[in-house]
Amino acid sequence: MAKEITGYLKLQVRGGAANPSPPVGPALGSKGLNIMEFCKQFNARTQDKQGQLLPVVVAIYTDKSFDFVIKTPPAPILIMEAAKLKKGSAEPNRAKVGSISWDQVKEIAELKMQDLNAFQIEAAMRQVAGTARSMGVRVSGKAPWAN
Repeated sequence: MAKEITGYLKLQVRGGAANPSPPVGPALGSKGLNIMEFCKQFNARTQDKQGQLLPVVVAIYTDKSFDFVIKTPPAPILIMEAAKLKKGSAEPNRAKVGSISWDQVKEIAELKMQDLNAFQIEAAMRQVAGTARSMGVRVSGKAPWAN
């Protein structure tokens, strides 16, 4: 018989760097979960994504056991890496701080496709381009679907 889920917990943790200090320790400890067990499992599963900020959804069961799903890095983080920026614009409608190409947008959209609510790559690319615009990053060139 399947275990009964009591709740979910959402965290953002750097890959391979989960430790019992805040924010991981207090969030898991308040739910009565084994913090060190989560840290060991998370670090083992994210060795190849060292240092990347990864969203994690932890499913908490009634017997205080857990499962977790690791999502892809947030789109703004990927956009800042592609544009080689430290942060987005304070006034994205006025001051543009960087630029990325449609090829880079497509790479990000393909990576994020499983976490986005889009069925086609063009729709995912529009979402990523919108995120870039809201950060003050210009998408240079002509959109592949615009002729």
